[in-house]
This record gives sequence, C-alpha cells and structure tokens, in this order.
Amino acid sequence: MKLKDSILQALEENRESAISGQALASRFGVSRNAVWKAVNALREEGIAIESTQNRGHKLSPAYDRVTASGLHALMGAQGVTVHCLALVDSTNNQAKRLMVAGEAAPFLVVAEQQTAGRGRQGRTFYSPPQAGLYMTLALGIGQLAEDALGVTAFAAVAVAEAVYAVCGVKTSIKWVNDLFYQGKKVCGILTEATTDLETGTMESLLIGIGLNLRESDVPQELRDVVGHLGCAGAVKNRLAAEITARLLAYQPLSTAHLAAYRAHSLTLGQRVVCQSGGVSIEGLAEDIDTKGALLVRDATGLLHTVRSGEVRPAP
Repeated sequence: MKLKDSILQALEENRESAISGQALASRFGVSRNAVWKAVNALREEGIAIESTQNRGHKLSPAYDRVTASGLHALMGAQGVTVHCLALVDSTNNQAKRLMVAGEAAPFLVVAEQQTAGRGRQGRTFYSPPQAGLYMTLALGIGQLAEDALGVTAFAAVAVAEAVYAVCGVKTSIKWVNDLFYQGKKVCGILTEATTDLETGTMESLLIGIGLNLRESDVPQELRDVVGHLGCAGAVKNRLAAEITARLLAYQPLSTAHLAAYRAHSLTLGQRVVCQSGGVSIEGLAEDIDTKGALLVRDATGLLHTVRSGEVRPAP
C-alpha cells in the first residue's frame, strides 16, 4: 500500500481526533517530510485534510467521500475487494463488467455519481454527486435460484437497519424494497443475478443500492416523490461498510429477516392495487411469505401471491 493510502486509512480510523506528523512517521517508518508530501498528495486528489501546528492532521468533518482505505479500515478483514469510482454509468453495470473480466465475488463497487443509475421496472435512478451513496455488492451464491428469491426483502431490511445504526433515522419499506422517509422515497434497491440454466443455480448476485443522503436539486417531476435522509457530516464510508457487513450475512434459505421486514412495512395492512404480469389485483395486503412475496386477499376472499410488479394504495 502506498504511503498516502496508509495515511488516509489512519485518518479514517481516527476521524474524531488529529494525528501528529511524528506519530504517522513513526507508525509507517518514514520521515515527517514524507508524511507531509503524502498529505499534500491526498489534498491534490480532493481529500479535505485539516492540519494544525502542534496537533497534526485530521480529515475535515464535512468531508464525506467513500474511499477504499476508509472502507477497509471500517470493514476489517472480510475478504471484500473494494472499487471506488468518482463517476460511473451505474454501479451494477460496472460490477457486471468486472465479473466478465474475471473479478471474483464478493466485491464492492461504490461511486460518487452515476450517469445512468437504474431502478426496478427499467426506471432510472437520479444519482447526483455528493448527495447520495451509490453501491453494488457482488455475491457468489451457488444456490438454486428459487431458494434465493427472498434476497430483495433481506436487502431492504439490511439497508433500513444500517441507516438506523449509522444515521439514527427510521425508514419504512414499501413492497418490495423501496425505503421511504417522511412520505418520500429515499432508497432504491435493484437485485440482479446470473443463473446457470442447466442446473438452475444462481452463480452470482448483484445487490445495487441508491441511497439519498442529502437534499439535491432533483428534476421538477421528482420533487414530490424523492426525499432524503437529512444526514449531516461524514457518513458514506460508515454506511457503505455497515450495509456491506449486513449483506454479507445473507443466507438464501433463512427467513429470520422477515419479522423485521414486516415491522418496517408500509404496505401490510393496507388496501392496495397490484399490477403484475398484465393482471390487476385489488385487495388487502395481509402478509409477506417466506420468499418475500406479497399476499393479497381480494374482495371474494381469494388470497393472491404477488412475486413481482408494482403496488400502489387502492383508491
């Protein structure tokens, strides 16, 4: 690891206090002048470092950018390769390109901005710089595809719990995996998989997450729909690390997350209209099954299992 990367990791590990140049020099076996050059090199890369005489160096409290060094410092030895980008079309697309190039899962792709962020049903996900966290975790599953259908519900719970742990904000889940806060959408999750058609085995799974942290100048048509968490200070590295740690715990056959999903749900107990496969179903959203499907009882008493599509409040 280059000296500047080692210093950045040390600063990430000690965000609350400054580290003296001498302490850094001793830690890495270099001169104080070498430390100073490395700090300046980091500044030239756009990393905001505060330096004061007799106190040392410290990352600016307002500096909130995801870095591989920061994530490694927070995640420890979890065997996850990290790819941090300033700009990308979408983190899911980049993860696919890395897999084609031979990158082995698990690995994480994080970007400061997406130019073609994607959501469910072919929608776009507005992804401006500085305002959000945009990431994709690639997992190697090796399970039957039908046994991993509950990953969407699991991912929603993982993100909701990570947001509360890091930001103290309680979000709700709109089926299937959109997170809402104060009546507006603050997070979209897109899961994609590659499957061996002969065996029906899911070879890899991509979990893409777009999380709106702060207010941004969203397009006019989205202003009544899109919200933000109102996060202040440096939270991106901590959020990305917390979400990643929770997603790494995914077990395809486990249903332990469903109680939390139900507790977070905006949809259960509400009368809804479901559009799925060209069919419209109206009724009461009663429950979530073990694979994350929505169970809706219509006016005749028939219980429908909705596994995909769109759900909205009934008129």
